[in-house]
Amino acid sequence: MVNSIPYSILDISPIPQGFTAADALRNSLEVAQHAEKWGYTRYWVAEHHNMTGNASSATAVLVGYIAGGTSRIQVGSGGVMLPNHAPLVIAEQFGTLESLYPGRIELGLGRAPGTDQMTARALRRDLLGSDDRFPQDVRELQHYFGPIQEGQSVKAIPGANTNVPIWILGSSLYGAQLAAHFGLPYAFASHFAPDQLLEAMSIYRELFKPSAQQAKPYSAFVMNVVAADTDEEARYLFTTLQQNVVRMRRNTRGQLPPPIVDMDEFCEPHEQAAAAHTLQCSLVGSLETIQKGMRSWLDRTGANEILFTGQIFDHQARLKSFEIAAKAAQSL
Repeated sequence: MVNSIPYSILDISPIPQGFTAADALRNSLEVAQHAEKWGYTRYWVAEHHNMTGNASSATAVLVGYIAGGTSRIQVGSGGVMLPNHAPLVIAEQFGTLESLYPGRIELGLGRAPGTDQMTARALRRDLLGSDDRFPQDVRELQHYFGPIQEGQSVKAIPGANTNVPIWILGSSLYGAQLAAHFGLPYAFASHFAPDQLLEAMSIYRELFKPSAQQAKPYSAFVMNVVAADTDEEARYLFTTLQQNVVRMRRNTRGQLPPPIVDMDEFCEPHEQAAAAHTLQCSLVGSLETIQKGMRSWLDRTGANEILFTGQIFDHQARLKSFEIAAKAAQSL
């Protein structure tokens, strides 16, 4: 069956309460293996640091683990937070991955550190890799992935001539403008920062300049998805993510909590309202509900692809949610 729109997964390897990072990483591989069978196009993992509920900090290592346990699906970063790293190191890492799994590796790049400032300093102590250098760092990466030039003194080995596809990721208009200027595909992090989604998509298409990598604009956006047999069950499972957002605002992050029956007992009405605003780009419900919501968001954004992310406490329920999301996407 030819899908009307590609659908993919963005994973942060969530660590549920009572489980370990090792459990979370094994779960991610199992999700990727099922996603390959369910017709997903790509499986991305996101770089976060100093967060007890996420196991995706060593992003390149996890990309290799996922790629090694699958056979066809595209695997990449969604993304590598470039201010944390020297471009040469990223070029070598992803050049190595591309050499091991040719034609299957992608590099999504983010401009934020993906953590707090203290942790950012621990990651890259000289702080030369600030977000102010992001455009130059992207160009440097493209240089390393291209053919070796005469007289080139610094080379990425592996990396040179691999032409690893680069995406620009963002949650503001800056990333849309940069992706358009560089002629690169663009993905918007609307699953936690929805406010500028529609404007960013429009600006990206309007300003896009063709490049050697991308002849036409290509955009994706990220949606939270919590799908189940019934709307009621999905809303119950969704309370896990709602709690996480409230705890993040309270600065009391932790491992992924189990769902609860009544959010009113967990937080105040204004906290629920803030969480609802943050999570407005979410699909929660049965197959039919997910289908309707998906059509609506695609019509509004004009995007070429949807990336699903799902923080669900129970691993089997998470698998089922991604399976239902795939069925919904296939029906569009």
